[in-house]
Amino acid sequence: MGTDNGAGAHKVVLGTYSTHEAAQHAVDILAEHRFPVEHVTIVGTGLKLEERVIGRWTLGQAVIAGASTGGWIGLLIGLVFWIVSPWAIGAVISAILLGLLFGVVFAAVAYALHRRAFASVSSVVADRYDVLVNEEFAEEARRVLATALSATDNATDNATS
Repeated sequence: MGTDNGAGAHKVVLGTYSTHEAAQHAVDILAEHRFPVEHVTIVGTGLKLEERVIGRWTLGQAVIAGASTGGWIGLLIGLVFWIVSPWAIGAVISAILLGLLFGVVFAAVAYALHRRAFASVSSVVADRYDVLVNEEFAEEARRVLATALSATDNATDNATS
């Protein structure tokens, strides 16, 4: 039989955090103190899609990005051919050139079809992040976090004194 990972166990809120990084830090603290973190879950509530604009996106940038990606793929394919027939270095060079060409063409077509003048990165973010723990481990988890946080506060207080 398989081991029970506690997926069906009742969970209680150990803490609520405003950022995912803060919730992960709480779990890191538990892990550093040898708490069985396989009983911990981070749940984001109030999910929304956030698209962060990182800059303008021009045809030139698209072509350069496409050429770069195509060149790397061509290099990879060329190296595979070179392994199979090591005396034919021309296969590597041809593969890189074809990769560059196809990368440029595909990037230009994608740019023309997409018609977006900016580049962005999308991510799902939450209003808050709850750190949940199986009910039978809740007291131990609270004790570990309280001890670790009070040790951090004492170290901070001693450093500023």
